[in-house]
Amino acid sequence: MSALLSNTPFSAIFAPSELTRFLLPAQSRLQLSSLTRYQSGFKSATSRSLNLRCCSTMPLQDQSENPSCSQDSLCYSRAFWVTKSIIAWNVDAGEGECYLYASRKAGLCVADDGIQGHDVKIKLERTNYGLPQQVIEKFPHIRDYAAFEVPATLDFQSLVKCQLAVGIFNSYGKCASATGLQLPGILDELFSYTGPLGAVFATEAVSLYLWAPTAQAVQALIYKSPSEADPVEIVQLKELDGVWSAKGPRHWEGCYYVYEVSVYHPSTLRIEKCVSNDPYARGLSADGKRTLLVNLDSDDVKPEGWDNLQDEKPNLLSFSDVSIYELHVRDFSANDPTVPHEFQGGYLAFTSQDSAGVQHLKRLSSAGITHVHLLPTYQFAGVEDEKHKWKYTDIEKLNSFPPDSEEQQALITAIQDEDGYNWGYNPVLWGVPKGSYASNANGPCRIVEFRKMVQALNHIGLRVVLDVVYNHLHASGPFSDFSALDKIVPGYFLRRNADGGIENSTCVNNTASEHFMVERLILDDLKCWAVHYKIDGFRFDLMGHIMKRTMLKAKSLLNSLSTEKNGVDGSSIYIYGEGWDFGEVANNGRGINASQFNLFGAGIGSFNDRIRDALLGGSPFGHPLHQGFVTGLYLEANGHELGDKANVERMLTVSKDHIQVGMAANLKDFVLTNCDGQEVKGSEVLMHDGKPVGYASSPVETVNYVSAHDNETLFDIISLKTPKDISVEERCRMNHLATSVIALSQGIPFFHAGDEMLRSKSIDRDSYNSGDWFNRLDFSYNSNNWGVGLPPKEKNERNWPLIKPRLADPSYKPQKSHILAAVENFLNLMQIRYSSPLFRLKTANAIQERVRFHNTGPSWIPGLIVMSIEDGHQGVPGLSQLDPIYSYIVVIINPCPTDVSFANLALRARSLQLHPVQMNSTDVVKNSTYDASSGCFNVPARTTSVFVEPR
Repeated sequence: MSALLSNTPFSAIFAPSELTRFLLPAQSRLQLSSLTRYQSGFKSATSRSLNLRCCSTMPLQDQSENPSCSQDSLCYSRAFWVTKSIIAWNVDAGEGECYLYASRKAGLCVADDGIQGHDVKIKLERTNYGLPQQVIEKFPHIRDYAAFEVPATLDFQSLVKCQLAVGIFNSYGKCASATGLQLPGILDELFSYTGPLGAVFATEAVSLYLWAPTAQAVQALIYKSPSEADPVEIVQLKELDGVWSAKGPRHWEGCYYVYEVSVYHPSTLRIEKCVSNDPYARGLSADGKRTLLVNLDSDDVKPEGWDNLQDEKPNLLSFSDVSIYELHVRDFSANDPTVPHEFQGGYLAFTSQDSAGVQHLKRLSSAGITHVHLLPTYQFAGVEDEKHKWKYTDIEKLNSFPPDSEEQQALITAIQDEDGYNWGYNPVLWGVPKGSYASNANGPCRIVEFRKMVQALNHIGLRVVLDVVYNHLHASGPFSDFSALDKIVPGYFLRRNADGGIENSTCVNNTASEHFMVERLILDDLKCWAVHYKIDGFRFDLMGHIMKRTMLKAKSLLNSLSTEKNGVDGSSIYIYGEGWDFGEVANNGRGINASQFNLFGAGIGSFNDRIRDALLGGSPFGHPLHQGFVTGLYLEANGHELGDKANVERMLTVSKDHIQVGMAANLKDFVLTNCDGQEVKGSEVLMHDGKPVGYASSPVETVNYVSAHDNETLFDIISLKTPKDISVEERCRMNHLATSVIALSQGIPFFHAGDEMLRSKSIDRDSYNSGDWFNRLDFSYNSNNWGVGLPPKEKNERNWPLIKPRLADPSYKPQKSHILAAVENFLNLMQIRYSSPLFRLKTANAIQERVRFHNTGPSWIPGLIVMSIEDGHQGVPGLSQLDPIYSYIVVIINPCPTDVSFANLALRARSLQLHPVQMNSTDVVKNSTYDASSGCFNVPARTTSVFVEPR
């Protein structure tokens, strides 16, 4: 039945007498073709290969240059229904006519004479004025598309539940082009919703709410247990304005449920019956296939004293006081024999007060570290929650191989998708703690144990940061057990390209925070973690792929939480993330995104890759032997060709400028003297690609770091970049030198767990799935895990020729004495940072007024950074007094392989002395000297010395 509608209600079209849909024989072949295009060529989400963090791709056939009306046209979705009155399509209408087609049973197909199998055919009118400004702001990537007007009298609520297509016909009446539609625009306009979602518990009832405006039917299957085959109840949900709901008895609490959603899915061109977890799930079964009906406010899921935890949290006076230690839950205890076996690798290991790992954390906390950043702890794919399903390798066998052998990585990678290890950047459900870290993945155990972990860390003086990955999802489509959001409202939650394929620039299945209900889900999830788990901070993975608007709303939402209303002080929750600007969102391609430059003034931190690259050399994507400030650039060449001597010296001077801007919190407007003797702002110091180094408006917007979970560890990259003939002692000093720059800079210092112990992953550049073997931490300080075999082939084989001789050389491996010295040096640095507020200035003005760099301009001593920080005096005009103990501080960073003397007239006649912490240390730093009469400092090789002027 076809109809050209004018005033006919669309709901009246579908009647029992509806004609059987017409399908071309080619339709079955097109369904597979559509799935490939929808997923942008990624392997099926049902494949085990998607347990990896990233997947290989196949090219998506591109017909954008010649969009014809062919049989596979409907496999693409090149038109956008942006508002209820406008469809945008990049097509030349000419003199022909354009129509919208709908089929409730997904019977559309393309024949020689046009689109067949429709229930409805609606004429569209081409406009001459283009897309409205509000549409361009929401969808900037289609700003030049033609606009087609949709009649205002349609039943839009019914239309969006259908398979939809548009077709355009030339003046001869022949179909010139046809395509499917993308619906986020109209869904946002008509169905944006702010009411309850998920399971809502009342005194005598449990209500379920699901946002699914494109679904044709929804039912909930209720199960008594996580594994019984048959549901005890099947409940039909009723729809109101796109939200499906049902009310059940209170005894549902503790049961499990799934939704069965009948919905058109663009990946198959069919109406699919999708079985899915609740996107707002707060608990899960052990196999992850059913949602647990759990009330997070129930006393049954609260550890003793939980409600009082806010009053027991460590003090945090200002975000400028934050320092961050990045740690993976499993790394922390999987190999720690001092942790009870049943706690190893899980949440409860943090409650083991006498373990070596917890003792180490206590030392870090006492020295000043304020926050532990935990790698993903939500429900992710890649690790079974049921431990009896894990596979293991023989440790004795692994230990039997040489340090440069290929055998270890072969055994690890053979089971890497079936062991207990993964970083966790494979999001399945954002709002549920990962079950594999709990002692029992069924029931509420994971909730209780996660809360005990937070409680235990707070009690030893450490606040807790969660690593949240809202930029992508592990799976999509209607079939994968790991797919949820894309089963509920297909094509809405994931960002799609101009052809309708899913964008994969983050890795796989990019999400679209520019869509209202995606943003809402992110905000609701953050609030859940902050309120119900009392989380103290959030680190946003690939934050640049999230819209700035979303991040500002997140900051505002968290800041609004109060102890009185919510049981938490949201004003103390710090948020930061990766502000990289790439992929389809680059240059505001999908709206103003949360990139480093766009976040200026937002009070949200972003990782400073400038200081990292200047310190180490090159970049994680460049040649691994490219040296930097602390790895011997110009001062101790490794033989890698970087040009003539003058060019290499210039590289060192430029690196120094980048580091100094970073040490001044990477402020956009901080003024310093550059290597050419010119006074410039931080934003006028440029990187190799011409982009500014400085981009922040305040110190809390800069997270300074030199290593993180990604890429090689600090010790490993130093071992790779330095000359082969230097000693392991010298490499250890470089490790400490790099850490000292981060520890003594303005801004937020960030450290990868193990940097303070010379941690090695056997030079693995991406250990996300490299098992416990390559990711081991040893809190007994006996080993740093160097030389445990060549790192896994997948990500490292290209560098094996460089890695192998280094691993084979026993002189590269640190001894326990080296590790103990590194730990002591790190703790000393943190004590120094927290000994004076001058290292933690709160504003850009304070930094500009008080921080100075000496040894600048063209006549500088190569390889030396000299920074001073000045304080005022009570009762004296000028600077206010911040530090009651020290009035002046000088930090000298010497990366040279020899002692260095530096004299400066501006630093003469001061009462400077070596910081007491360094005077009392066992390190050579205690040999540093200052002569007041000449203003001359002497600093040992590869050493950072801190001089203070007591009041």
